[in-house]
Amino acid sequence: MKNNKSRNSDVRPHCAAIIAAAGSSERMAGEDKLFLEICGAPVLAHTLAVFQRCKAIGEIVVVTRENRIDTVCGICAKYGIDKATKVMVGGKTRLESALIGALAVSDRAELIAIHDGARPCVSEAIIESAVNAAANCHASAPAVKVSSTIKRASGGLVTETVDREDLHEIQTPQVFTAELIKAALTNAMNKSINVTDDCMAVEILGFPVHLTEGSGSNIKITLPEDLIVAKALLEAIRVEVF
Repeated sequence: MKNNKSRNSDVRPHCAAIIAAAGSSERMAGEDKLFLEICGAPVLAHTLAVFQRCKAIGEIVVVTRENRIDTVCGICAKYGIDKATKVMVGGKTRLESALIGALAVSDRAELIAIHDGARPCVSEAIIESAVNAAANCHASAPAVKVSSTIKRASGGLVTETVDREDLHEIQTPQVFTAELIKAALTNAMNKSINVTDDCMAVEILGFPVHLTEGSGSNIKITLPEDLIVAKALLEAIRVEVF
């Protein structure tokens, strides 16, 4: 594995972003959350626009459902996402889709960032920080410390109050050296391991993940009410609104 610590600090590693957009939106009352409009554009367009503007990102690969390929290509064309080099058909699981995206990036990609298409409020600063950390540490992810009280329960009864001091909520983009994440995702697929995020696949191989500063604004749209929050955040933080 390459040691990126020896890199000339003036040379930025080529980072490919994989935008995961192949989910089923099961909790959105039959609506595909990525293609609902907020602030004048689909959720996915807002997400792609941040990666388009971010100087740390050299290319974008979107992984989506087969029946959404033309829709995604249309969004890229309409909103000027010219860093998008490929739109791929995703797999049956998030893990499979991430691996499809990782194997589709160009040979130039030294780093791969994997981001939820349903996180349109991510900032360029969060992306830059994660990319810079991965260039030095091989694996990174933005995180925020858990502030709520966490309970462990069984059968509807509390069994333990969990110490939250060292607990973090992990966000995306999660960024890795290219060969590491390809190996980690392939290993998880071959062994049918149910990973809950891409970092977990890397952790299974024994590699530590460096945490960078996330943000409470970097929400993932999951429920219908999240659209209201995302709209307010986009109106407040976007330099440019479609």
